[in-house]
Amino acid sequence: MAVDGQAIFVLPGDQINPDLIPSHPKKALKLGPGLRHVPPSDLIPTVAGQLVSDPRKNSIWVEYNGGRYVPSVGDLVIGTVQKSAADYFYVSLSDYTSNASLPQLAFEMATKKTRPQLNPGALVYARVTMANRHMDPELECVSSSTGKADGLGPLNGGMLYTISQGMARRLLMRKSVEEGRVVVLEELGAAGLAFETAVGRNGKIWVNSENIKTILAVGRAVQDTDEQHLSVESQKKLVRKLVKELS
Repeated sequence: MAVDGQAIFVLPGDQINPDLIPSHPKKALKLGPGLRHVPPSDLIPTVAGQLVSDPRKNSIWVEYNGGRYVPSVGDLVIGTVQKSAADYFYVSLSDYTSNASLPQLAFEMATKKTRPQLNPGALVYARVTMANRHMDPELECVSSSTGKADGLGPLNGGMLYTISQGMARRLLMRKSVEEGRVVVLEELGAAGLAFETAVGRNGKIWVNSENIKTILAVGRAVQDTDEQHLSVESQKKLVRKLVKELS
């Protein structure tokens, strides 16, 4: 959500009022993109954008659309398999990052005999498990704690769309109450369109449906919302227009 329900814009080097920083009694503060910690307790923006916080997760970050994707541990990403080796798949997350490694056994129920066969060009929905400036990122398609896929794994069929990183973060903020929130997917579903999506923090959204026209309509709606910075009411108007075109 927006800090205190307001759109607060910051510039690199600005001082952030400590009252705007969430303080959860049991959770450590998590800094997201666009912020740097300056000891002992200052937070300094490194980019221009909107200051956003999530008190439930005790996290704060700067919402912005520009810049290249920098992998961070815990990020959900959509990657494209480039090649495979004896024990790993090598996956591209963007045009600007080195290939990430994905262990072939990092899938639900995977063994040396049952591990997935992924050809170059295949899409995977994965979680970043290791990321630092000195090594290529590492991914997993299974929860290390439960052994379950939890929605991760190969993405079969459908179409992949590119969106801004800011849009991706907004889509991943479930039930966001920020001003200018994204409702376009909820509205499309409420209008009777049947589809599934996966959103990657690396600026990707995958859309699948039994109806190719639905895939195209959903992808177009998300990209238009992103590129035109549509308000909630404008998103609803766009959905009504697209649904009318499909009928």
